[in-house]
Amino acid sequence: MASTYAPNTGLELIRNGEQSGTWGTTTNNNLNIVDRLTNGVLAITLSSTSKTLTTGNGSLTEGQHKVIVISGSPGGAATLTIAPNTNQHIYFIYNKTNQQITVTQGSGGNVVIPAFADPAGFNIVFCDGAGSGAKVTSITDNIASSDIKITGGVITGITDLAVVDGGTGAGTASAARTSLGVAIGSNVLAYDANLQAFVSALTLPTSDGSANQTMVTNGNGTLSFSTVATAARAFTYGILF
Repeated sequence: MASTYAPNTGLELIRNGEQSGTWGTTTNNNLNIVDRLTNGVLAITLSSTSKTLTTGNGSLTEGQHKVIVISGSPGGAATLTIAPNTNQHIYFIYNKTNQQITVTQGSGGNVVIPAFADPAGFNIVFCDGAGSGAKVTSITDNIASSDIKITGGVITGITDLAVVDGGTGAGTASAARTSLGVAIGSNVLAYDANLQAFVSALTLPTSDGSANQTMVTNGNGTLSFSTVATAARAFTYGILF
């Protein structure tokens, strides 16, 4: 009886008693396929906007690699098609081109991997092998973690963080001030150059003063503390004279 093949990997399954004297060749071929499945890295250089990644039966084919590194100049947004659409795969895909790449297997859904300079360009995808309605799902986009540490780089394209989550709930400085309750003109005074110049010219007291004292000026921008009675007399004299 003839050999059959593993549905997702193309590994040849030798029937009992088959391939006498040649089983070693088939086995070694299978081991090379396993090597690709576990640690194989395929480098693809794109010169067009489409590429099909195929997994064949019983032979070494591109689709059996675990990691796919794509470089080159496709000249526009590219499409990477996983074939056949009945095979299940998990791929680590590194897009080093300056164009986005859509990974597709059927009509069920695709994954778009941004260009390298976006600054993403990396994704782990699962192809469900559901035939014409096959779907490609991003595993990377749905990672859940209770402790994420970011030591550098840039975060882009995320939803504005709410105030309760440590953000401002906004994407602009003006909206952030409103969200935080410090809107200029509503919650806080707007900057005034004359007021700033006035305050900057004042000479403030060097002590905190005492009880029942008030702050007075000498008329030349120097502030000091004085008793209420003295301040009242000074105010009265100023009116009379």
